[in-house]
Amino acid sequence: MAFDGLFTHQMIKEISFLETARINKITQPDDYTVVLVIRANRKNQKLLLSAHPNFARIQLTDNTFDNPFEPPMFLRVLRKHIEGGIVHSINQIGNDRIIEIIINNTNEIGDRIVRHLYIEIMGKHSNIILTDENRKILDSLKHLTPNTNSARTLMPGFMYEYPPTIKKYNPFELNKISHIIDPELKLNKALLNALEGFSPIAINDMLAIGNDLDENFQQFMAQDKISPVAFTLNDKEDFYFKPVANATQMTQYDTLSALLDDFYKDRAKRERVRNQTNDLSRHLSNLLAKNEKKLAKLIHELEETSRMEEMNLFGELITSNMYQLKQGMASFETINYYNNETVTIPMNPRKTPAENAQFYYKQYNRLKTRKQHAAAQIDETKSEIEYIQTIQMQLNHIELNDIDDIRNELAEQNLIKKKHKQTNKKKNNTQSIDHYLSRDNQKMVVGRNNLQNEYITHKLGRNNYLWFHTKDIPGSHVVILDSNPTDGTIEDAAMLAGYFSKAQGSSKIPVDYTEIKYVYKPTGAKPGFVTYTDQSTVVVTPEKSYIEKLKNNYQLANNE
Repeated sequence: MAFDGLFTHQMIKEISFLETARINKITQPDDYTVVLVIRANRKNQKLLLSAHPNFARIQLTDNTFDNPFEPPMFLRVLRKHIEGGIVHSINQIGNDRIIEIIINNTNEIGDRIVRHLYIEIMGKHSNIILTDENRKILDSLKHLTPNTNSARTLMPGFMYEYPPTIKKYNPFELNKISHIIDPELKLNKALLNALEGFSPIAINDMLAIGNDLDENFQQFMAQDKISPVAFTLNDKEDFYFKPVANATQMTQYDTLSALLDDFYKDRAKRERVRNQTNDLSRHLSNLLAKNEKKLAKLIHELEETSRMEEMNLFGELITSNMYQLKQGMASFETINYYNNETVTIPMNPRKTPAENAQFYYKQYNRLKTRKQHAAAQIDETKSEIEYIQTIQMQLNHIELNDIDDIRNELAEQNLIKKKHKQTNKKKNNTQSIDHYLSRDNQKMVVGRNNLQNEYITHKLGRNNYLWFHTKDIPGSHVVILDSNPTDGTIEDAAMLAGYFSKAQGSSKIPVDYTEIKYVYKPTGAKPGFVTYTDQSTVVVTPEKSYIEKLKNNYQLANNE
């Protein structure tokens, strides 16, 4: 992501109004995030500091966060030293992605103290460090011991040192750059090596201005007006503090913080869910591979039973020709009285004709039993594969509070071990279900897991409500909460069913829909599994932006 030194420079400008404001509250929603609630401009401002390996940043946020009941140790240290303090200044170190927040406060006995809070935005090495006025470390979000990092130590009691980086030039201290470029390197690479805080996006943006390098640099650095955008470039989503040449699908924002709130909204949530379901994902992948291997073996066994009738025929023909056979024959030729064709039957010369006949009858019965067993096992294994694929699909759409439901469900199906006694299942309610509003203002609901699928289909929905599901593809149940849906609403509901399915991202997804009275759950079927009749089919190509619009429609209507 393009959170480079120049972006950091602009962000410091945006949050500089927090200087001289008081830190009223500090929270730590997760292992990587700290939120400072600062009273400024007559309202509480939430300053988010993130040391996430993929989403590290500093910004103002309007989002709300769930906080752990027991505060982590780092949060306790922060509260002790800077809660109630006044933000003295917010500084960027050079043009790097290192921010220093200096805070004036008083200790327990009323003495004045100064604390420095450093935010290092450096990918997987990102960190948040608290020091005293002499830069002695009081604590850090991530500890680096001498055994784990030879470059520097981040532990309480050690002196804080900036991260070791290649020595570069601060662009805000230069008038021209032609004299600092290594002529032996390609221009883009040479500029990245020479200019502190410049990302490839900034380099390309600067070079696109004109042909003279120094003039390009001067014009680029003189651009003070920002216009934050999220965009797509080379099929990758990114952001910057101004429009980017050759980018597509650009969305503009009023502030950098609003841009980051929107850009990271789903990413951060998905990351948290992914972190808590990694073990489930691996386990389900292993189960799927095991069942697919089992299915291939069963299909092979079923193919082998194709000789079953031939074995029975050989037994019959030997029995009917017993009078002309004798022990010691390796084979014999006779007429198949079912089609009058000549057939040659292999014989075991060590066995009597009656024993050879019995051998073929036993082979017939063995293959007959195997066929029945394999057919039943194939159906069962296919059902298991479909169920696992459905759970895998659901893991891509669930919320944090859905994880326990899925774990409990898998435990009940004996697909994972029960780690503790099952508590009573959480009762479903409309607040836990995702609601959407169609283009014609009709409500629709989507199940994020099998518990919710069964709830909206068999409890929330009425018999004459329309029910939707992708055709022969694992996916969520969708129900229109209206007895007289419009054609537009039917298409929107089909869009939801296509989007919340394994086929997400594909085009021309077939979606079946029928009235709920034609949807049945077979006795003993796995959670979420249903059969249905009297369906119609519509083909859709859902887009994420349109799905988000349908959700926003409901939220706006609900707020009103």
